[in-house]
Amino acid sequence: MKKVNPKYYLVAAALCLLCFLVGIYCIKMADFSKSEDTQYVYIDDDDTVDSVKVKLEPIATNTGMMVFSTLASTMDYAGHLKTGKYAIPASTNTFTVFRNLKNGHQEPVRLTIPESRTMDRLAGALSRKLMLDSTVVAILLSDQDFCAKQGYDTATIACLFVPNTYEVYWNTSLENLMARMKKEHDRFWEGERTIKAEALGLTPNEVCTVASIIDEETANNPEKPMIAGMYLNRLKINMPLQADPTIKFAMKNFALKRIYHDMLFYDSPYNTYKYVGLPPGPIKIASVAGIDAVLNRAEHNYLYMCAKEDFSGTHNFASTYQEHLRNAAKYTKALNERGIK
Repeated sequence: MKKVNPKYYLVAAALCLLCFLVGIYCIKMADFSKSEDTQYVYIDDDDTVDSVKVKLEPIATNTGMMVFSTLASTMDYAGHLKTGKYAIPASTNTFTVFRNLKNGHQEPVRLTIPESRTMDRLAGALSRKLMLDSTVVAILLSDQDFCAKQGYDTATIACLFVPNTYEVYWNTSLENLMARMKKEHDRFWEGERTIKAEALGLTPNEVCTVASIIDEETANNPEKPMIAGMYLNRLKINMPLQADPTIKFAMKNFALKRIYHDMLFYDSPYNTYKYVGLPPGPIKIASVAGIDAVLNRAEHNYLYMCAKEDFSGTHNFASTYQEHLRNAAKYTKALNERGIK
């Protein structure tokens, strides 16, 4: 048998070492993404290793995809596939991308709670930002037992939500989201706001209910304390609130531009023309500005208000019904002149 020259062993070893180093370079050093911007991939409950690869292919370089596939098959990615939103920044190596996906190192989502008029609209907004099914969310938010677990009922559950922006994970469950919203709600009401509500003789839920009506009356935040003062004056003397937005909510017709006399008799506990006191709950998720307007209401003697005839979005206030009728006549005239029905 011919003896092999030892230098061939050295060459073979060097080549193996070179291949090993190239492999390490591909895994540790080579960029995974071909984009110069951060890209995101969303992995949900229905995904498999193959479907994850399909989602990654538009982002990845050829080398990055090849290395990812090798890592996925040799390091049991199938057994560690985790849902979530994952960021893939530019100049991130493939091993880091793989490790983040395998270990569930997600990128938080900035979730803004909107001032939704109904819970089904909120459900839709949540499903567009999170891995939640809007139908399931809407059903649960209209379920008395589910709402009772949060400390509310179906009429007051909107009070739980404070419309701010929060960082949450895309795959958070509805139960975890509700727990987070409860924590944020309690933090929002802790201290001064609760003290001010108690001084008014109102609970936080009642403050939110008044605030929701004010929010629907005007988008003009500086005027909201004036409107709050008027509604609280009415509550104090047991006078019906007679708030037009509650008619729209009761009839579930938010496109109404005018409230006609026959609508005032629509039978609903939300009809504040027909029933004295506050409706069962908010007619929308109240804004922070609306809530603070109630807690810091303007003190005055006004009992009436009517939209200004200049359509500025502000109101004329009155202490007497006769004065209010004059303001209402001016506004009705302006509506008719513009052909608004």
